[in-house]
Amino acid sequence: MVNKITWQKAGRVTKPGRYMFTFGWLTVTADDLAVWEVYPEASFTLVEVATDSDAPDEFRLGTFDLVGSSADHPP
Repeated sequence: MVNKITWQKAGRVTKPGRYMFTFGWLTVTADDLAVWEVYPEASFTLVEVATDSDAPDEFRLGTFDLVGSSADHPP
């Protein structure tokens, strides 16, 4: 199971929206993208959203980790 995702693994999405991945649906917000624009190496924790048992898994992005990113040298 995937529990963290980077912008690279998310295909460097550029617009907020709902995207299908191998692990299920992922909703990306404008705020999520704003973090990735400043810290492209940041990794977000995937948070599962409750769905019907027959529906594919749904996730949103939770807290993010800046370790190993450009956090030491912001723009």
